Amino acid sequence: MQNTLLVGLSKQMVLERQLDVVSNNIANMNTNGYKADRSLFQEYLASNAHEDNFMSSDRRVSFVQDRATFHDFAQGPTEETKNPLDVAIDGKGFLVVQTPGGERYTREGNLQINNRGQLVTMSGYQVLGTGGPITFQQTDHDVSIAPDGNITVLEGTSRLDSIRGKLRVVSFAEAQRLLKEGSNLYSAGEGAVPLAETKSQIRQGFIEKSNVNSVVEMSRMIEITRTYTQIASLLQQESDLHKSAIEKLADVPA
Repeated sequence: MQNTLLVGLSKQMVLERQLDVVSNNIANMNTNGYKADRSLFQEYLASNAHEDNFMSSDRRVSFVQDRATFHDFAQGPTEETKNPLDVAIDGKGFLVVQTPGGERYTREGNLQINNRGQLVTMSGYQVLGTGGPITFQQTDHDVSIAPDGNITVLEGTSRLDSIRGKLRVVSFAEAQRLLKEGSNLYSAGEGAVPLAETKSQIRQGFIEKSNVNSVVEMSRMIEITRTYTQIASLLQQESDLHKSAIEKLADVPA
């Protein structure tokens, strides 16, 4: 197969992967705390011939290689909800939650209290404090969450604050090693060690929205689709040219 077809095919494979990434970003542009993914490409140079009867060295052919996907941890816009159980994190921190598979990490801050009085995510996973799960009593009201994560309530008719725990907020020196899972959760990949985060602050009554820019992502999708179509047309023309050349070379002079 000619180099043109190989190079075009390599680009189409990369575009297909890039389209998957962009489509997933668009699907989650309304998911609270969602962090967009970005594609990373590089040029791959290779020679298509290795015979030793050329006068000079072969020209290397430039292919496209889908190297990796990385997380865009830029902070998304915040929205005020005035719900006392909604929290947004200003900074690089993550909330820690307990799942059947172990500890996981999230930026999704629309929390709630389940029927057992436990502070949980919208998916029902326990939100962990520095001392373990955070539990409220039936008589608790006026929940207050301080910027440092301390949670206090008024208990019954008392006018004195009662402490129910402190949100455990962590960060990662190698945040790109985090692995995305379902329910807007991250797991710690190899080399990703959770560290106590002291610089981030909690904003009660706010939630962080997705950091996906819908206009940019839609523009990227259109660009990818057009490029894929153009390459398909180019490959078809190259195939027709190849076919025509073979037919003419096959003609035997009368």
